[in-house]
Amino acid sequence: MIAVVDNNDRLYDRLRQAVSGVTVIQNSGPPGLSGARNTGIAATDAPIVAFLDDDAIAPPTWLAELAAPYAGRPEVIGVGGGVVPRWTSPPPHWLPEEFGWTIGCSYRGQPTRLAPVRNLIGANMSFRRWALLAVGGFNPNIGQVGSGMLRGDDTEVCIRLSKQLPRTVILYQPTAVVAHTVTPERATWRYFLHRCYTEGLMKAQLVRMSGIVRGLASERRQALTVLPSGVVRHLLGITGPGGVSRAAAIVAGFTITAVGYLQGRIGLVP
Repeated sequence: MIAVVDNNDRLYDRLRQAVSGVTVIQNSGPPGLSGARNTGIAATDAPIVAFLDDDAIAPPTWLAELAAPYAGRPEVIGVGGGVVPRWTSPPPHWLPEEFGWTIGCSYRGQPTRLAPVRNLIGANMSFRRWALLAVGGFNPNIGQVGSGMLRGDDTEVCIRLSKQLPRTVILYQPTAVVAHTVTPERATWRYFLHRCYTEGLMKAQLVRMSGIVRGLASERRQALTVLPSGVVRHLLGITGPGGVSRAAAIVAGFTITAVGYLQGRIGLVP
């Protein structure tokens, strides 16, 4: 197991002293998540590399669940799993499950069984190491740096893998679940709307890099089927009390994401 510390000498020294059985190294690449991930890839010769965020908690069965779909299937080059929220404050009643991605978690619209997907969630994903090396690893130009909300290197690397290695497949394994810590500031409308806006900006960048078909393949299905059905389910009370506020959040979230995307496409980014 390798822990990569991103430009934090105090944390690096602390981990080296406090954690046993883990190789602690400094990020040797550009600052940010992509550089740290690429550093970890370079530091191991394991045939499969799995990534877990520093604010996520994995159960003992996590790695076994991720590894199982690779067995006997050389065409499988990536496997990711579900991410459930680990709230450190009361969860907001207005946050719809369709927008779980705004807090770095799974969301309604993802497969409910083992199935191919376009991209994985960065907090819980794995790849064959040779495949990542073949496409040049994660792109530091679109990876998260510090607490910034512009993030998309996990989606972009999956798109690039599928494009450059067309006879391969990336799978989503819902049973490989980790818990992602969600702090109080992420349980606010302010964070929700800002996260949606920056996601729109990132989608515009992905479209420029990968083309509109690959860049918006998953988003098109969400917008045309999952989100409208979600609004209806919430308004009808199928999801329980607070359905109206969750339906409003879907409309607001989609609108703000679209605004960010359009501004990103035409270059009018404040």
